[in-house]
Amino acid sequence: MADKKVTVVTLQEMKRRGEKITMLTAYDYCTALLMDQSEIDVLLVGDSLGMVVMGDENTLSVTMDQMIHHTLAVARGTKRALVVGDMPFMSYQVSPEQAAQNAGRFIKEGKAAAVKLEGGADFVPHIKAILWCGIPVMGHLGLTPQSIHQFGGHKVQARTEEAANKLVAEAKMLEEAGVFSIVLEAVPAEVGTKVSKELAIPTIGIGAGPGCDGQVLVFNDLVGLFERFVPKFVKRYAELAPVMRKAFMEYRDEVKSGKFPGPEHVYQ
Repeated sequence: MADKKVTVVTLQEMKRRGEKITMLTAYDYCTALLMDQSEIDVLLVGDSLGMVVMGDENTLSVTMDQMIHHTLAVARGTKRALVVGDMPFMSYQVSPEQAAQNAGRFIKEGKAAAVKLEGGADFVPHIKAILWCGIPVMGHLGLTPQSIHQFGGHKVQARTEEAANKLVAEAKMLEEAGVFSIVLEAVPAEVGTKVSKELAIPTIGIGAGPGCDGQVLVFNDLVGLFERFVPKFVKRYAELAPVMRKAFMEYRDEVKSGKFPGPEHVYQ
């Protein structure tokens, strides 16, 4: 399995076997290469790059050109993992035709193997238009960051029985529309488990509990590079920000003192 290319079919087979799926966001060649060597199953080039790479307050200002740029870099560093391009705000909402055209850009220009888009029943026609072009689609329900102004911020979704039932129903609609997987973000663990049990396709949770078929985290959160805030669902597996600051300060001091470059760093 380690050297076999991961496809959308692979993920569905993993669900049938009860094997958990691993997914991380990636935005550049070097990071993607390390993740691929670590046998992460799916690399999502997330529109979260607006926050963790571009420094914006949210994901809404990310453009298609930015997404294509980063997706291509990730694809170049990837041999095994499935690369998924995240369709940014207003790249698919206007019409199914717009959705298909921009999804096509991810495949042709970004070398992705699939795309992800946020939203439920309202976007079934858009999903079908993309699928009609032969492009696999990953859904995204629960907290959908492109709708934060509508939600009033980054808030947990599907807390009431009515809201939970609606989410389950929309997940089934997306499955029937043909998505190969669904990301569930910031919903109670019981809801994540219920959706996962009722769908034949895999669910990927981010703040949706251990009952999902897989998990995804933002890379910068996982390794401790993004310090502005830490969501409840994040586990820090490393604290790289202090390590990097220390390296930068040592470099600064050695350059200013004349210690670097030393004899071993110059050409004779």
